[in-house]
Amino acid sequence: MIWRFAYTWTIYTISLLLLLSYHPSTATQDAQQPLQDAQHPLQPAPSQPNIIFILTDDQDLHLDSLSYMPYLKKHLTDQGTSFKRHYCTVALCCPSRVSLWTGKAAHNTNVTDVNPPYGGYPKFLSQGLNEAYLPVWLQELDYETYYVGKLFNAQTVDNYNDPEPAAGWTGSEFLLDPYTYEYLNASFTRNAGPPTSYPGQYSTDLIRSKSFAFLSSALANPSSPFFLTIAPTAPHSNVHQLQGLIHGNFTEKSNIQSPPVPAARHAHLFANVTVPRTPHFNPDSPHGVSWISRLPQQNQTNIDFNDHFYRSRLRALQSVDEMVDELFTRLEEAGVLDETYIFFSTDNGYHIGQHRLQPGKQCAFEEDINIPLIVRGPGIPRGHVSELVTTHTDLAPTFLSLASSSSSYLEEMSEKYAFDGQPIPLHTLLEAESMEHKMEHVNVEMWGIIMSEGKYGSTLYPNHTYKALRVVGEGYSLLYTVWCSGERELYDVLVSGFRHGNAYIPFPPSPPNNVSSTQTPISLARLIPRLNTLLMVLKTCTGRQCTHPWESIHSAGDVHSLKDALNPAFDAFYAGQEEVAFGWCEKGYIPAAEGAVWNDVQAYSFDQGA
Repeated sequence: MIWRFAYTWTIYTISLLLLLSYHPSTATQDAQQPLQDAQHPLQPAPSQPNIIFILTDDQDLHLDSLSYMPYLKKHLTDQGTSFKRHYCTVALCCPSRVSLWTGKAAHNTNVTDVNPPYGGYPKFLSQGLNEAYLPVWLQELDYETYYVGKLFNAQTVDNYNDPEPAAGWTGSEFLLDPYTYEYLNASFTRNAGPPTSYPGQYSTDLIRSKSFAFLSSALANPSSPFFLTIAPTAPHSNVHQLQGLIHGNFTEKSNIQSPPVPAARHAHLFANVTVPRTPHFNPDSPHGVSWISRLPQQNQTNIDFNDHFYRSRLRALQSVDEMVDELFTRLEEAGVLDETYIFFSTDNGYHIGQHRLQPGKQCAFEEDINIPLIVRGPGIPRGHVSELVTTHTDLAPTFLSLASSSSSYLEEMSEKYAFDGQPIPLHTLLEAESMEHKMEHVNVEMWGIIMSEGKYGSTLYPNHTYKALRVVGEGYSLLYTVWCSGERELYDVLVSGFRHGNAYIPFPPSPPNNVSSTQTPISLARLIPRLNTLLMVLKTCTGRQCTHPWESIHSAGDVHSLKDALNPAFDAFYAGQEEVAFGWCEKGYIPAAEGAVWNDVQAYSFDQGA
């Protein structure tokens, strides 16, 4: 492949800006403030600690939702570490959750949608993953495991135990479709028993009471460590699912969507709050490619509705925030808080009006893939903000690293199950952050269709299939995306976000504006082939190759980052690499449609150098 570009791309050599930082809100007295006290004395980590995981649904980071959760700030943000560069690898509920629980990228789980035939609970079972995910492994380590709330999409009142129930749980209360997203009409299966409906009762409050019942059971058996997941559907939209959705024949009429429903006690809050008017909000010029580039600018009626939708999300999260407060009260009263790890995250991010998009997810933009992760526990720095790049595929290995007292156990598990992530170094964060070589890449995938969730977003768009590469390193922050349509995107997120448009223009009419003396010009002809080669490796990576892809490209081990790869000695090698491209668009992961794949025989050798 010969790459030809006349455009100039710039990479900053100064320290990375606080691009992805939290944005303090002045909306409430308890708004989030800068984190401090990172040098507070750390407690030693227990050998088999209790672990609690709070997993929300579709919660944003970049729309400031965390700023409206004062109890979360009090108990977790201020007392733990926030990972501001944490990413999901699929910005869609079910495939993201499967990757989280298995430690594998979606192209390795082959669960790529929320419904059959390409996703959902039936696909999770048919891929053999019910015997190879986190709760099963934790039980092998003598943990008691509990789960309350949404596990996977398409786990229904008809198939919750057919052909088999979800394995690995000591106690479970799973929400069931088609009622999962009905805030006032939830249906649960307890320990694989017959479904029980709760018409008129608020879903998050039910999850709260059921979770604390399991917590009491776990605390009554102090001889065994426990793992408890609390998974409310807030702030996901309220969805009334119809028959076609459950059986995989999705159309615009498969469900009825409306804003999230708050508990009655919170319905009056945030009356004057609006969606943050960031530079990406409803821009004058369109963003993106494919169907996104054809979206009209939203009118005031549309914007007003989206502001209402946003307020509804914030209100729905208040019940979650109250639950967080009660959780910490119970742990402290039981005397186990200091020996318990508490994680807070979500399955994917969310956009409302950014890039002219109606409410929804599934895009590779930062709003959809950069998501909250906050961790508190023994040995975790307090009030700290980490800039390490982490992903959802890291969570299962991280949980196992906490649960096992054997140094060789995780290595054996990683070899047996080929984890695509790696444990987050929770107890050596400050050291890890100062290391010269850190992970800087995220592989983001998506297949199939997309339909937004707001009043004005009921159009279904096909061919929403892409491979994306997010690179966040020393002085650069890039997003490179290849669509099944053949369209491509490249954004310098550090310098201009998405405001200056798609830089991937093979023959632009004119060069960019002059750059300052603090910038080092890098031509697109040199940059894009390197991003392309990295994406070529990652789109089919397995195991260590997913976390250390440069080892496949440069087998000598002398390249650890994009900065290293930009050595001019490698120009000819990268210019000769095949371009990432799809053969055609598919609704799921069909290898034949995914184009060329990387082979390690393509790796750079010294005789290719200058």
